Amino acid sequence: MDEIDNRIIALLRENARRSFQDIGAHVSLSAPAVKRRVDRLQDAGVIRGYAAVVDPAKLGWGTLAIVSLFCEGRMSAAEVQAVLAPHQEVISAYTVAGESAAVLLLRARDTSHLERTLEQIREPPGVIRTQTQVVLSTVIERPLRRE
Repeated sequence: MDEIDNRIIALLRENARRSFQDIGAHVSLSAPAVKRRVDRLQDAGVIRGYAAVVDPAKLGWGTLAIVSLFCEGRMSAAEVQAVLAPHQEVISAYTVAGESAAVLLLRARDTSHLERTLEQIREPPGVIRTQTQVVLSTVIERPLRRE
C-alpha cells in the first residue's frame, strides 16, 4: 500500500458511494486506475465491504451498553461466540485479557429489552455474570485513519 491507496481508502470511508472518477480527481488518477487499485485492495482483504451507516436510535435501538462477560474457567473464543451468536442485540464482541472473558457492545430498544437480553446471555452453562455500563452519550466515534 502506498500513500495513494491510503487516500483512496480515506475517501471511501468518508463516502463509499463516491465514483471512481470523483476519487481519481482527488488523487490525480484516471477512473480505471482507481478501479484497479480498489479491486486490488478488495482482493487483498484491506477493503472488506461497504455499508450504509445508519442511526440505530432512529431504527428503534436507542440503548447502547458496554458489557463485560465473565465465564467459568477458560471458555474459548468459539464457545463465547456460540453463547452470543443467537443474540442480535450483540453488535460486536471481543475476547480480552483480564478478569472478563469478553467485552460486548450491545444495542437494545430500551432498558427493559437490555435487561431481558442480559438475563438470556447469562443463562448458558459457563457464563457466571455480566457487568454492564449503559452509554449515556457518544462523545467521539470516528473511522479508522492510517496516518
